[in-house]
This record gives sequence, structure tokens and C-alpha cells, in this order.
Amino acid sequence: MDPIDPSIVDSAQGLLAQLIAYGQSMLQPSRFMQVLLLFALFLLAWGITALISPRFDAWIRAQEGMAKGRLRLLVLMRDRLRGLIFVALAWAAVVAIEAYTPFPSRRYLVVLWASIATAWVLIGLVSRLIRNPLMRRALRWMAWIYVTLLYLGFLQPASDFLDSLSLSFGDFRISALGVLKAVIVTGALFTAARVVTQGASRRIAANADIAPSFGVLAVKLLQIVLYGAAFFLGLKAVGFDLTGLAVLSGAIGVGLGFGLQKVVSNLVSGVIILLDKSVKPGDVISLGETFGWIQSLGARYVSVVTRDGREYLIPNEDLITGQVVNWSHSNDFVRIDLEFGASYQDDPHKVRRVAIAAAGSASRVLQTRPAVCHITSFGDSSINYVLRFWILDPREGLTNVRGTVFLALWDAFQAEGISIPFPQREVRILGDAGLKGVAD
Repeated sequence: MDPIDPSIVDSAQGLLAQLIAYGQSMLQPSRFMQVLLLFALFLLAWGITALISPRFDAWIRAQEGMAKGRLRLLVLMRDRLRGLIFVALAWAAVVAIEAYTPFPSRRYLVVLWASIATAWVLIGLVSRLIRNPLMRRALRWMAWIYVTLLYLGFLQPASDFLDSLSLSFGDFRISALGVLKAVIVTGALFTAARVVTQGASRRIAANADIAPSFGVLAVKLLQIVLYGAAFFLGLKAVGFDLTGLAVLSGAIGVGLGFGLQKVVSNLVSGVIILLDKSVKPGDVISLGETFGWIQSLGARYVSVVTRDGREYLIPNEDLITGQVVNWSHSNDFVRIDLEFGASYQDDPHKVRRVAIAAAGSASRVLQTRPAVCHITSFGDSSINYVLRFWILDPREGLTNVRGTVFLALWDAFQAEGISIPFPQREVRILGDAGLKGVAD
């Protein structure tokens, strides 16, 4: 069994000695009374929280018209209500002690733990910006421990002890302190990157002069730069040599180029789509049997939502290599053709006028582009027509507007006495003589 590194023993002994000295100082009468006061303030904060928490929850639920940002802040305050009350009570106790006691030493511990509690509450509120629950919890606890050690004066001994817990691989040395620093730095940078990209995304989306596809591309590039910088700075914080990483990433890139050709193709296709603006969020497209509007453009796929609520994730490569119908590429005008038939006994001129008027009565049919009706053929039992009209909102659906115009045609034909013929067949039942003739 290998002996323990002497530096670890020395660091642990130094930290333990400082903890013992601090514990002994708490036994002094003036400080012991402050400890009892802090314990009483905590119990009081717990009781007040239990008393007002249900009423505070009911008040928050009643604020339906309040802005989401304020409601979110109220919920955060509700989650940290006990800490907020303790901080208020502790600082009130500091003011009272300072007013009625001429000795500053008699409020030292109260000021100290009031400051620590304030820092804890602020860390709890700020950590809500981190979306990942596991990372949020880990960074929150590390920040709490760091602040506590800093205020109590144990930061340097604890840092020396964590730095002594290390592993060496040749010239590379990694310690527990370095890992903690890397986690904290990376988590903070990732959080800052997410906040910046969200703010930039909102500003770009609100700017009408920026095309939607270019806005998505700008946000994606910003995410790559910021998250990549956060990752590499985290590695740098732990002491990792980025020169060796560059060589390793080159070798990995060659392997990925052969093994992940489809993935790389979709990534490149996504960049091409964003650059050439062939499709953009909000466009109505048809690809094979899929008809819907583009909800978002991703690095690997495009999200298309259909009228029945289904969301299709179509690889970017399919949009580049396949035949895509973009109903709203250059404009939102869409022409719809309806085919129907009318009896030979009805005047074709009247049928056309009635059909055009019926199409114009539908709310979604454009009046600026008049509908037209033409005869397409003379069928076996009817004269066949095509009714053509325009709409400006294809994302609202095509089938529903077809059905509306068909109903308008039906009502108009019923009012004008125009009949819609249907094939008729005559069936004759032969008698015995007829059957005998057929048999012969």
C-alpha cells in the first residue's frame, strides 16, 4: 500500500486545527449567546413561514393578469421565503444590538451569519437561471460552500487541502480544486452563453429588417461560438493542454467524416438552407405526403407541424435533394382548383356566374384576385367545370376552405335550381324467354 502524500496530511491537519479553534471560540459567553440568538431567529423564521406561506401561495394564484416575469419572481421568492425572513430578522437583530449595545464584538456572529444567509439567498435566486437541474443543484451547493468558507476564513486551508488531492499523468496534473474550478467556470459560462443567446434571439426576432432564416443562422453561429468558448475555457481552467486537444480533435474529425456522413450532410444542408433562404420558419411546404408549416429550423432537421397537430422532423438533406413545394416562398398567394359537374339542362353561363359568386362569399377567398370558372369537358352525364380562386393564408389549411366553398356551391345551386347530376344505370330483368335466348 502506497504511503499517503505528506502534503495531504499537512493540509488536512491545518484545516482541522482551524476548525477546532473556531469551535472553541464559540464557547465564549458572548459568542455563545449570539449562537443561541441565531438559533432562536431561525426557529422564528420557520414559524412565520409556516404561518404565511399558504396565504402567500393563494395570493400568487390569484394574480392571473400579472406579467410572467413578475409571477416567476414571486414564485422564486416563495421558494426562498424562509431564507428571506431569516435574513430580515437577522439584520433587524444586528440593528437592535448596535443600538442598545456599545460593544461591537457582541454582534459579530450575528452580522457574520446574516451576511452568509444573504449570500445563500442570492445564490439560490440567481441559480434559477441554470436550466439543467443537475448542474443547477451542483453549482448551487458549490457556491454555498465557497461563500461559507470565504466568510468563515476557511477558504485558504480548504483550497490547500483540495489542491493536495491530485493525480499526475506525466506532465499533466489534475486536482480536486482544479476540477471544482472547471465545473464552476464552465457552468457559469454556459449559463451566460444561454442568457446572451436568448436575448440575441429575441432581439433578432423583433427586428423586421432581418430575414427569419438569417436570424436563425446568426443565433446558431452565436451559440456555437459561445458554447464552444465556454467548453474550452472550462478545460483551460482545469489545466488541460489545448494543443494536444487540437491534434486529438483532428484525428477524431477524420473518423467522424467517414462514420457520420449522414449527420455531417444534414449539418451542411442546414447551413445551406439558412443561407439560400429557400425555406424559413412560418413557410407552408409540401414534401411527399407531408403538408404543414415550418415551426423551426434545426442544425440536423426541420420541424414541420401539420394541421392535425403532428410534428414531423424532416432531415435537412431531404429538403436539399428532394422536390419541395413551398406554398409561401415568394408570397403567400395560393390558387385552389375545385372540380364539379352540372346537368346538361342547366345554362353553362348561369352555372359559371353562380359558381363565381358562391366562391366569393367564402371569407378566406380573396376578392382582389377574382375567382374564375371554366368548362373543362362534356362528360357522360354532366358538363364538367373547374372553379379557381385564391387565398392568402395557406397555413390555416386548404381542406377546410375547399369544404367551405363546396358548401357555398351547394347552397347556391339549390337556390338557383341547378342540379348536380350523378351516373344512372338501368337494370332490366329478363323473363324466361329472354333467359332461353341468352342461353342459346
